[in-house]
Amino acid sequence: MTDKEYGKLVAGMAPKSPIGKDCFHAFWIGGLICALGQVFINSYVALGLDKNQAGTLASMTLVFLSALLTGLSLYDNIAKHAGAGTLVPITGFANAITAPAVEFKTEGFILGVGAKMFTIAGPVIVYGVSASVVYGLIYWITTLF
Repeated sequence: MTDKEYGKLVAGMAPKSPIGKDCFHAFWIGGLICALGQVFINSYVALGLDKNQAGTLASMTLVFLSALLTGLSLYDNIAKHAGAGTLVPITGFANAITAPAVEFKTEGFILGVGAKMFTIAGPVIVYGVSASVVYGLIYWITTLF
């Protein structure tokens, strides 16, 4: 059997991906998360906070809820149906940090939770901080002239 024939055989036996359905679920659940964030912002503004403070508090609330749902093993159930819709940056990032911490809690707070918490999100944090330092240096140097 040639590589081409084998590839054709595998393609014929592989289950078809319901991409339309997956995109629909990702869209409406991701939109629902964003709408929930907007509800939090509007609620905090109604309580007397300015728009900046309300946005910060809404972000904190979404991170807290995402971490809580991850700890209760509910976030994964939502992600099974929503797919990429749960990767809305702030909730997905909170889940990426919380999930390894919950998974390795039996190894203790230092070697389990502390060491494993940033296994997924750590490189993202390092890259973001490093890129911002390089960008800041370039910006500072260009403003000198």
